[in-house]
Amino acid sequence: MNRNSQWSRPGLQLFALSFITLFLELMIIRWVPASVRLVAYYANLMLISSFLGIGLGALLKKKQLNLFNGFPYLLAASTVFLIVCQRAYLPGFAGEHRYFSVAPDIANSTVLICIFLFNTAVFVPLGERIGQLFDQLPRLQAYSWDLGGSLLGTITFGLFSLLFFSPFLGFILISVLYLWLIPGRSRVSSALMLLICLGYVFLSSPQEAIWSPYHYVTINEVGKDESILCTNAPADVRTMIDPPSYNVRINQDFYQIHGTLNLKRYTPGTPAYERTQEIYRHYTIPYQLKPDPARVLVLGAGAGKDVEGALLNGAQWVDAVEIDPVLVRISKKFNASGVYFDPRVQVVNNDARAFFNKTESKYDLVLFSYLDSQALFSFMTSIRLDGFVYTVESLKAAYRLLNPDGMLVLSFTGPDWMHLKLIEMIYGATGKVPIVYLEEGRICIIAPKGKHLAPPPVYGPFKRITLPVALEGLEKIPAATDDWPFLYLRDRSIPRDYLLVIGALVLISAYLLFGGRRITWGIPQTHFFFLGFGFLLLETKSITNCSLYFGATWLVTMLVVTGILLMALCANLVAMRLRSFSPYLYLPLLASLALLLFTPNRLILGFSLLGRLLWTLLLVPLPVFFAGLIFSTTFRQSKTASSCFGANLVGATMGGFAEYLGMVLGYQGLSVLVIIAYLASLLLMVRGKAVINHS
Repeated sequence: MNRNSQWSRPGLQLFALSFITLFLELMIIRWVPASVRLVAYYANLMLISSFLGIGLGALLKKKQLNLFNGFPYLLAASTVFLIVCQRAYLPGFAGEHRYFSVAPDIANSTVLICIFLFNTAVFVPLGERIGQLFDQLPRLQAYSWDLGGSLLGTITFGLFSLLFFSPFLGFILISVLYLWLIPGRSRVSSALMLLICLGYVFLSSPQEAIWSPYHYVTINEVGKDESILCTNAPADVRTMIDPPSYNVRINQDFYQIHGTLNLKRYTPGTPAYERTQEIYRHYTIPYQLKPDPARVLVLGAGAGKDVEGALLNGAQWVDAVEIDPVLVRISKKFNASGVYFDPRVQVVNNDARAFFNKTESKYDLVLFSYLDSQALFSFMTSIRLDGFVYTVESLKAAYRLLNPDGMLVLSFTGPDWMHLKLIEMIYGATGKVPIVYLEEGRICIIAPKGKHLAPPPVYGPFKRITLPVALEGLEKIPAATDDWPFLYLRDRSIPRDYLLVIGALVLISAYLLFGGRRITWGIPQTHFFFLGFGFLLLETKSITNCSLYFGATWLVTMLVVTGILLMALCANLVAMRLRSFSPYLYLPLLASLALLLFTPNRLILGFSLLGRLLWTLLLVPLPVFFAGLIFSTTFRQSKTASSCFGANLVGATMGGFAEYLGMVLGYQGLSVLVIIAYLASLLLMVRGKAVINHS
């Protein structure tokens, strides 16, 4: 059977292939860290290894290995390996707090490296075919087709992920498009391997599981077999005596218990009564100092326990802020309290930091619930989902929302050094030594703004600890700030396991690139390498900034990525009208980067919503436009489009690795690295522009 003639046109093939590549990248990034616990905090490395595979494939195009037909085999092998590793343990690290982790060992590190190598291999055939198609078209026309396909892939995945994400359905779409692109004689064997892949994906996820915008969620009843997952609670769960409670797991680990705190719902003397009595105290310490608050704000409302605790202690109104709408829906369905049906409760589906920026309300209590993030907020950064919630600037913003006699309350579960860090941060944000209650592994920190009742020395399992005046004598641990939003790091350092995996991937990449001189590499390729390096760091910085301005929501990340691709496409279209490259294009690029570097975040956060929108839409993506002009005008002059395109993607890979330097330098430091990368590109162009024309 012959392919439709329209699909034999290189431009349309490149468009379709770029769509497949981008959609597959995002789907793997969404699926793997959620279902393979070992990869929970490495989503960005999944993206980086995808870039590496595409870049290597494009660079190896001249070897004429014709790997495109082998894509289904590599995809099936990678999928099987991932599913086998689903139960692999997450390695821990003394300098970074990770929930449910174990001591690192060589086995964990080896499995991690293998996962990323498998993922790299999956994208090599796609990169090779993209490189072949690039050399069949005029340079900028090919780049336009590539950007157009990537843009459509991003938008399609965004809608797919928002409305009905399913790895099984995503793999079906990719399989259909791939079979459409390959020659008819190869379809039978490819279809067989893709069916095997689909079968493994289907069997890997129980049908009772739920995919939220942020998590892979499973539910089971407390006290029952954990392998028996629940899809419904009893119809009368909100009225029955001795109602069941439910464990909600995210990404295969415990996260919340959905059940009521109301002791009147349980028979005295039963295990459930005793357990609930103990849990009740975890959520009601603040009301021993401030009973019957008129208005309460709960951040990270989740299962609703803090909300119910407020209502049981006389709160007249509660604003419940929760970023994940699925957790609220689960609570409405399974939680015996029915707290989200209470007319005194208003649910706000938003990021806590974004809520601070828009609310005009004042509160008697502002409660930071047990957010305890177990996921990254974006596939392009190493910041946790609650990274910008737990910073000094965020605590200051929350403190400003209090009435004159209000109280800021932060509850957390973590090691002792995190407790010290949080105490120091609240002291820095409020200027007052807080009231602190401690239980083994749990802390409740209270910062009153005005008058309050005398705090009891003991409340259930919690004991009040006495802090020295001005916190003198406490161990000094770097505070999490908007520039360094790493609450879960003890010091400004990169965890050893990240360094091990990154180092292994860099060495393997260097061998594949330069071992045995398999590819052509010179000044033109190095120029495009630095453009890619700077571009990915710039994209990461843009996502970080916009998440700070509007919240670390999934939607913000997708909109920023879409906007950046659209800006690159616009730059490419403008470049088609320019006669040639000009070094003066670097002037507006460097000027716009300097503007973003030296404008403090607190100034932008002080803007109105319209002001922040204009800043984000007009100025944040401005460097992307000028960088796109430089890329497109120099790319048009290159003689080997595939090698330069591949070098650009390899540079993006290294830029992705460099993002981890934010753990040491902070994000302003990464902005300086972006400027250095583009200055290196300029220096190469000035010294070797004649070579570019003969590459």
